[in-house]
Amino acid sequence: MKLTIEIRDEDAALIRELLELTKDMDQGRCSHGPLTMKRLASILLEDVALAMRRPGSWEGANMLRVLQAHGYVL
Repeated sequence: MKLTIEIRDEDAALIRELLELTKDMDQGRCSHGPLTMKRLASILLEDVALAMRRPGSWEGANMLRVLQAHGYVL
């Protein structure tokens, strides 16, 4: 599935700052190596899917907590 989203320019700039912090990370240190905007979005959406597929997984459980912090009762 291809997805296009719009975010505020200010948020995009802050996200790029975070992405820059991952530029030297490799897959041995983290699950997906250096992050790109696309890779970050993919990871977060995969974790939402894990929240449904395996809610007890740490990724799924943590994503449910993030969504609950935004007011979603799941």
